[in-house]
Amino acid sequence: MNISVLGAGAWGTAMAIAFAAKNQVLLWGRNQSAMSAMQADKQNVAYLSGFPFPDSLQITSDFAAAMAHAAGPEGLLVIATSVSGLRPTLEACRAHQPKNIIWLCKGFEESTQLLPHQVAEQVLGLGVAFGALSGPSFAQEVAKGLPCALTIASKSNELSSLVVQALHVNAMRVYSSDDVVGVEVGGAVKNILAIATGVADGLGLGLNARAALITRGLAEISRLGVALGGRSETLMGLTGVGDLILTCTGDLSRNRKVGLALAQGKSLDVIVQELGHVAEGVRCAQAVRALAQSLGIQMPITDAVAGVLFDGISLQEMIGRLLARDAKQETH
Repeated sequence: MNISVLGAGAWGTAMAIAFAAKNQVLLWGRNQSAMSAMQADKQNVAYLSGFPFPDSLQITSDFAAAMAHAAGPEGLLVIATSVSGLRPTLEACRAHQPKNIIWLCKGFEESTQLLPHQVAEQVLGLGVAFGALSGPSFAQEVAKGLPCALTIASKSNELSSLVVQALHVNAMRVYSSDDVVGVEVGGAVKNILAIATGVADGLGLGLNARAALITRGLAEISRLGVALGGRSETLMGLTGVGDLILTCTGDLSRNRKVGLALAQGKSLDVIVQELGHVAEGVRCAQAVRALAQSLGIQMPITDAVAGVLFDGISLQEMIGRLLARDAKQETH
């Protein structure tokens, strides 16, 4: 299959390498000099150094060429930008009339509080088959070819079958779901909770506290997901609890690193600069807090993280607020 990956950061590059095991892949990036360097080096030194490109992976900065490569009913367009880059990328794609589009980003659009599929509906309408590929996966491990399991979420059975056929290969296992909302909510909110667990670990609050944060965080994800129309069983699967566990505990998690750095007393500006990569939990926290408030949903951990990131609340106050909450039944 012909696959074009739009976005040559660490995640887009890793997935392009993995997809190239079975397909002809074209990796596109907007920076011509950076893409020329990647082509010469046969690897992405800036974002994913040490992982050479297979022969079936080609590099380009020509957007029209990338669109042409994935054209037709058997082509697949993969958007590997951040959530903030999804809308402008979809708008650029629209004129080329792509048939099959999936995205890898996880989060809510900050300015509109929309999930990625809602952004796609606004930009593309309902005549294009699109969906989200999500699940517990770190770029470095995917590029190494280590085992991982992902979920393609789409309302189009044809697109889901196409993605499974193209990407379910070697160590990458791909499952399908029609619960786009549940899959996207799980992938979005777990990033916020990873910041919280990073803070707790950085402050030395212990493994008990980490387990409590992850478990109560899952309750927050479930409340929001079900309120938005997702299914609770989806949030107990790969894209919910699976991704939550990985992002909250894995040392490769950028969002967890944000929490650890906050616990060291670093400012958010310094943390983002040092990361050099997007940590979607930072951008997502404000949007999810506002959405939860508008829906009347209690998300105390999310609220506490947003308070630290944007309201000047201290870490000690954040922990104090969470510990001071009234006792109640665990389930309802």
